[in-house]
Amino acid sequence: MHRGGAQTCKRRATPRSSARLNRVMRALLLIIFAGVLYAAPKAAQADFDKLVDRYFDEYYRYHPSQATADGFHQYDAQLEDDSLAAIAAETRSLEQLLAQFERFPADDLPPESVGDREMVIHKIRSRLLDIEKIRLWEKNPDKYSSDLASSAFSIMSRTFAPPEDRLKSLIAREKQMPNALAQARRNLRNPPRVYTDVALEQLPGIIGFFKNDVPAAFHAVKDPQLLAEFHASNQAVIEALDQYQTFVKGTLLPHSHGDFRIGAENYSNKLAYDEMVDMPLDKLLEIGYQNLRQNQQAFRETAAKIDPQRTPQQILEELDHDHPPASALLQTFRGVLTGLRDFIVSHRIVTLPSMSLPVVEDTPPFARALTTASMDSPGPFEQVAKQAFFNVTLPEPDWTPEHVEEHMEAFNRGTVISTAVHEVYPGHYTQFLWVQKVPSKVRKLIDANTNSEGWAHYTEQMMLDEGYGNGDLKLRLGQLQDALLRDARYVVGIEMHTGRMSFDQAVDFFVKEGYQTRAVAEEETMRGASDPTYLYYTLGKLEILKLREDYRKLRGSQFSLLDFHDKFLAQGTPPIKIVRRALLGNDSPVL
Repeated sequence: MHRGGAQTCKRRATPRSSARLNRVMRALLLIIFAGVLYAAPKAAQADFDKLVDRYFDEYYRYHPSQATADGFHQYDAQLEDDSLAAIAAETRSLEQLLAQFERFPADDLPPESVGDREMVIHKIRSRLLDIEKIRLWEKNPDKYSSDLASSAFSIMSRTFAPPEDRLKSLIAREKQMPNALAQARRNLRNPPRVYTDVALEQLPGIIGFFKNDVPAAFHAVKDPQLLAEFHASNQAVIEALDQYQTFVKGTLLPHSHGDFRIGAENYSNKLAYDEMVDMPLDKLLEIGYQNLRQNQQAFRETAAKIDPQRTPQQILEELDHDHPPASALLQTFRGVLTGLRDFIVSHRIVTLPSMSLPVVEDTPPFARALTTASMDSPGPFEQVAKQAFFNVTLPEPDWTPEHVEEHMEAFNRGTVISTAVHEVYPGHYTQFLWVQKVPSKVRKLIDANTNSEGWAHYTEQMMLDEGYGNGDLKLRLGQLQDALLRDARYVVGIEMHTGRMSFDQAVDFFVKEGYQTRAVAEEETMRGASDPTYLYYTLGKLEILKLREDYRKLRGSQFSLLDFHDKFLAQGTPPIKIVRRALLGNDSPVL
C-alpha cells in the first residue's frame, strides 16, 4: 500500500499509439506550415498593394488631368506643372519608386501580381525615358496648348458632378493655365519644324475651343457671380493662348531646326517599356513589310473580284458616295450596333458583360472640332458618370450642300461598320466592359496600345472572317485599306525615327504603298513625327493572331473563339506578353 499523493502510472507507448501520435503531430505541423505559407503571400500582396497605391498617388500628383479622366476627382482643381523644378521632382520620385518595385520580391506574389509589378516597372521606365531622353517637354510646342484643351475637356465631357461644381474646378484649372503657357516659353528649345507647324495648325482651333465650346458646356449654370469668375478666368486663358500663338509663330518658328527623330536606341527602349516587345528593329521591319505585301495582294485580288474593269481607287471613290443621309446617320449607327451585338451573341464571338448599348448621340458642341466619331467611356474608377457615349458628329445646319457631302463621305457604309466594330462591338467599348471586372488596380489604370488598339484593329478583320457582312467584298476592300494604312504606319514609324526614311519619303510611302490619298499621307506622317511607335495597331493585331493560333494548338479540340476572346479580355489591357503568360503558361515569343 502506497501512502501520500496519487502515483502516476507510466506506460511505454505501443507502436500503434506512437504512429497515431506521429500522424496527429504531422497534421498539426502541416496546418501550422500551411498557415505560415498562406500568411506570407497574403502579407506580401498587402505590401505590394500599398506600394501600388503609393505609385498612383505620386503619378496623379504630377498628372492631375489624367486623374480626372480616370475617375479620381480629388485632383480636379489641379493642373500639370511643367516647370523644371517639377520635372526634376517627378524624376526623383520615379527613380525612388522604381527602386522599390525592383527590390520587391516577386516570388512572394501570385502570378497576376507578378505581371502587375512588371507593368509598373515598365511604365516608370517609359516615363523616365520620355523625360530624360525623348524630351517632348523641351521640343513640342503643341504639347502645352493641346494639354490645356485636354485638361478642360476632362472636366467638361462627363457629368460626374453638378455643372456648378465642375465649373468651379475648371475655373481653378484655368487660373493656372496662363502660367503653364509662360513655362512653355521657358522650356522650349529648338523644336523640330514639323512640331511647330502642327502647333500653329492646332492653335486657332484650341483658341476657338475656349472661346465657344467651353462656355457652351456650362450653359446650365445660372449663378451670376460664378459666371463672372468663369468669364474672367476663361478670357485670361484665351489671351494667354493668343500670346502663345504669337510667340510660336514669331519667335519659335524661325528657330525650329531640331530633329524629331528619336533614334534607334530610344525607339527600341520605348517599344520595350510601353509594349514589352524587345525584338530587333530589323526583324520587326521584316514582319511589317511581310504583312504589308500580304494585304496589298489581298486588296488587289478583292478589287478585281468586285470589278476587274476598274482600278481599286475608282471602286473606293464609288464607296465614298454610298452613305446614309445626314438626318439618318445616328439611327443608322444604332441599327448597326444592334446588328453587331446580335451577331456577336448568336455566333458566340465574345461574352458581352452588358447588353446595354452605349448612348449614340451627336457629338457635344465642345468636342465637335476634335472628332468625327468617338467612344467616350468613363474612367475605370468613375463612380457617378458611368454612362458610355458613342459620339457622332453631324453636319452643321449652315453648311453648304457640298460641305455636307464631303463630311458624309467619311460615313460611307463601310466606314460606318468598321468604325462601329473598332469603337464599340467588339472593340473598345466591349473591352471597357471587361476592364470593369478586372480586380487589379494596375490593370484598370495601365494599358498597352498593342493590346487596346491591337484588339480593336484585330476585330475589324476578325468580324468579317467570322461571316459578318455575308462576304460583302466592298466591306472587305474597306477593311483591307484600313489595314494598309496601319501597315504604312508600322513601317514609317521605324524607318523615319531610325533615320532611314525622310519626312517626304514617308509621305510618298503612305501614298504608294499604303494606298492613301496625299492629304491623308501628309497628316499621317506628321502624326508619326511625334507618335513614333504608332505601329502598335498592326503590331498588336499580329501578336493577337499569333497568340490565338498558339492557344488553338494548346487547346486542340477544346478550342473555341468565345473561350479565347473571353480569356484574352479577362486579363485587362496589359502588353500581350503578359496575356500570353496567363493563357499559355510560358514566355514564348509574341511574334
